[in-house]
Amino acid sequence: LQGKPQPEVNWTKGGQPLDTNRINIRNTARDTIFYIRQAQRGDSGKYELTVQINGAEDKATLDIQVVEPPGPPQNLKLVDVWGFNVALEWTPPMDNGNSDIKGYRVQKSDKKSGKWFTVLERCTRTSCTISDLIIGNTYSFRVFSENICGLSNSAAVASGVAYIEKTKTTYQPEKILQRDMMEPPKFTQPLTDRTTTRGYSTHLFCSVRGFPQPKIIWLKNQMEIREDPKYIALIDQGVCSLEIRKPGPFDGGVYTCKAVNPLGEASVDCRLDVKGEV
Repeated sequence: LQGKPQPEVNWTKGGQPLDTNRINIRNTARDTIFYIRQAQRGDSGKYELTVQINGAEDKATLDIQVVEPPGPPQNLKLVDVWGFNVALEWTPPMDNGNSDIKGYRVQKSDKKSGKWFTVLERCTRTSCTISDLIIGNTYSFRVFSENICGLSNSAAVASGVAYIEKTKTTYQPEKILQRDMMEPPKFTQPLTDRTTTRGYSTHLFCSVRGFPQPKIIWLKNQMEIREDPKYIALIDQGVCSLEIRKPGPFDGGVYTCKAVNPLGEASVDCRLDVKGEV
């Protein structure tokens, strides 16, 4: 600040004097220093600085937001388990730490190792699908909240566990006339968006039915995937899978599974994001 004679400096919050037990103000001929030791969330707000000389004045406003780590997410539920996949849902934390929630960190732990591994970072939704689980393993799941301060001090832990069964499915055709079985392709389980790590092979799964058995065509960004050693496409008893070997950054995008038979066609899409190694 500047002025002659030396200006009179006054600080207020919401038009009220400051609590000098918590806030220290030091004024000199050139500046004013505002200092809060061990700031608390209640110190957030708009502070007004007024500089006066003989009735003339100038004003400035300082907006302070004191933030802290958020609370954990609420109501984490294990919604569904199918194949190698698990679906989770939760609700936002009751306390956001006085700052917007930037996302959620999702972790899994298998019963054999007991260690926690991050499967999703900065998930912006309050639900997700975790894939590539191992047959025969039992998994637990937990989710942290994250704001500008970082992760919540504790996580929400799903009350249930997911067991990936070792069952084998034997297809038993129905004994009905063929003309009654004719139907166009229909997807009974769609593709789901997912994130994978660069260099680690990943799978996309969906299920389709139809008679005659549909021809399956996989596309990436609307371009058909033909004979490419990077991709392995299989169909077994209506379950379609696409293995993407050691994906790189250019393997991300929108993948489409199209099923075609003489009665019609159907398709489902998903987005694959490939991130760098953790």
